[in-house]
Amino acid sequence: MKYCSRPKRKFSTSIALQVPLYVASLGTWMALNMLVLEVAPKPTVGLLLYEAHSVRTSSTSACTTCNSCSTKVRRLRNSWLCGAFKHQWRDGKHGWQDAIVDEVFPFNYVWHAQDPKGPRLRSALKRFYGKAPAVVEVCMQAGAQIPERSTSCGVYNHNVKISRLGSSGRVKEARKLFDEMSQRDSVSYASMITVYLKNNDLPRAETLFRELPDRNIVAESAMIDGYVKAGRVDEARKIFDEMAERNVYSWTSLISGYFKTGQVDEGCRLFDRMPVKNVVSWTTVVLGYAQNGLIEQARNVFNQMPERNVFAWTALIKSYVDHGQIDEAFNLFHEMPQQNQYSWNIMILGCLNAKRIHAAIQLFNMPNKDIAAWNAMITAYIDEGIMAEATELFDLMPQRNIVTWNAMIDGYARNGPEGEALKQLILMLQSRFKPNETTITSVLISCKGMLELMQAHALAIRLGVEHETSLTNTLVTMYSRIGDVDSASLAFEHLKFKDVVSWTAMILAYSNHGYGYHVLPAFARMLRSGIKPDEITFVGILSACSHVGLVEKGQKLFYSMSHVYGFKPRAEHYSCLVDILGRAGKMEKAMRIVNEMPPNECDSAVLGALLGACKLHGDVRMANEIGARLIELKPTSCGGYVLLANVYAAGGEWDEFAQGRR
Repeated sequence: MKYCSRPKRKFSTSIALQVPLYVASLGTWMALNMLVLEVAPKPTVGLLLYEAHSVRTSSTSACTTCNSCSTKVRRLRNSWLCGAFKHQWRDGKHGWQDAIVDEVFPFNYVWHAQDPKGPRLRSALKRFYGKAPAVVEVCMQAGAQIPERSTSCGVYNHNVKISRLGSSGRVKEARKLFDEMSQRDSVSYASMITVYLKNNDLPRAETLFRELPDRNIVAESAMIDGYVKAGRVDEARKIFDEMAERNVYSWTSLISGYFKTGQVDEGCRLFDRMPVKNVVSWTTVVLGYAQNGLIEQARNVFNQMPERNVFAWTALIKSYVDHGQIDEAFNLFHEMPQQNQYSWNIMILGCLNAKRIHAAIQLFNMPNKDIAAWNAMITAYIDEGIMAEATELFDLMPQRNIVTWNAMIDGYARNGPEGEALKQLILMLQSRFKPNETTITSVLISCKGMLELMQAHALAIRLGVEHETSLTNTLVTMYSRIGDVDSASLAFEHLKFKDVVSWTAMILAYSNHGYGYHVLPAFARMLRSGIKPDEITFVGILSACSHVGLVEKGQKLFYSMSHVYGFKPRAEHYSCLVDILGRAGKMEKAMRIVNEMPPNECDSAVLGALLGACKLHGDVRMANEIGARLIELKPTSCGGYVLLANVYAAGGEWDEFAQGRR
């Protein structure tokens, strides 16, 4: 299949390693660990923009202010400025997407207002300082010199350091520096508040905001955005109403908050009150309607827009795609005056999700396809298990990023051949890409034995990702799969942030390997930690109750699913309950459960559990009835006949046994 005219080529590697196709030897793991040491600790230069299933590198179009900010040390990329500019807008020089638009456009896609008289570096930095300190910080990182008369160097330097520490997650150090400042300006407070918000610490941001000697629009807008993202729209509205001056961002952030919480009418009323609307605010309303399933209203607002740019078109296209209206998305896509890579990629993903592979391939032949399009197609082939096509595209790619490598490693881990995932990991390291928790999670899934699993675990520790929740959840599952419950428990206990998947994985490990009495204490700890169980959690709990004979407790837990947690029991839960009652000899009650349960949930597992109890207690009469229902449910399966014959044998009914065997 022809995808492009680029000649097929293999990427050269710097180290020659022979990787076994089936069994990874200890030597291979040693070589792999040596490669890990050589991986550069800093990521490749470039901005990674995450979306549905893909990542792209991108730079925004330049505005004149960004163009003017260049230095003799090295060229300052516009995308760096614009990416740093998010949450720093003040005077309308730039605008950017708010919380709703974030879900459509990558974070460094920025709307620019043209200014043909763009200031040079000195005046630009004076403009940005106090309004967009992150932009000034990027200029400093690129080697620019801040004019001394523009601000107090001491205060400025401290503010920049606070922002830098916050960006790297060093919140305590940032606060320590803030507390040590002998003099603070409004930017100091705004910078520290932004640090807290970026690191998901809204309570401390609130406390510091209340301590502000003089409120400023930067801090107020940041707090509105923080409250909106936390779903606390009422608090955001209170700050908004108290603002002496408002900008487009504060209006748009609050509007997006109302739409995200389903308060569509209030969001529309606030939009109607806006003194000046721009393409960002219009696009926010389009997306707000779409997110609440009101596609027709979204289209009406789109039609009313006084001007539309590529982002407005793309927003509505994505709305159609998200709601499965691919034909409408195609029509709008073809009406688009100027299609960009992002709109192409949305259409590709939409076609792939709708299983329109042929249409996706046609779209993939777009001009100037970016890495996100390549990744989307590769991921689609992997999801379908077509590794040959995925590998062909992988070899044709002009460049790759970590998402590309992760997709291929995950594909080989799930689809084989055995050992190929590890081979891809080595090639990834040779290409100087540092694996992350997603990479190692896929490698863990591919492990077939204790040695490989321990080596992969050691690799996670070497890379510093062993405490990532998703990775540890996989570790617990994989250790349980090979029967090493002690190692599974150790990995679980070392996990700092446990979610429902973590607890469920550990409960299933205990339940599946004869540690039934450990399940209920683990469940109690789970509830005390504030984590609510899900349907899979109850499968492990009920199974454990069956194995250790906790009849009354098992029944209470089963009924608590619907009465306490609001879950509708499924076939696997009924199967566990029938097994609990059957093992305890409560055959009539088990039979009543089977007769009264929803017919669509009464599958072969439920009937098989009751038939197994009939064998245990020699109840041939009930076995005849259940066996007939099981055979009627699956007439071509021999399982029902075998189970029924075994019941006859256990009850000494040898004539019936012989008939069943025939």
